[in-house]
Amino acid sequence: MAEFDVDEFLRRFRERAEAIRDRGLPPVAGEERRRLIEQAERDYADFMLIADSSWALEDDALVLRIPLRKA
Repeated sequence: MAEFDVDEFLRRFRERAEAIRDRGLPPVAGEERRRLIEQAERDYADFMLIADSSWALEDDALVLRIPLRKA
């Protein structure tokens, strides 16, 4: 198995979050548009939670510490 690079893993989550933030919306309106916007907001938040986490190896397990409040 290839070596797992945690920092690279977290960087990919940050890139995914930025891609969601920067992408445009398809030409939809009304309820469908609202749902697309809400889903994009949830996806962005989820990816940034992972991207902003700190990590440690504990008992052969990757532990991500996710800040729930800004310092």
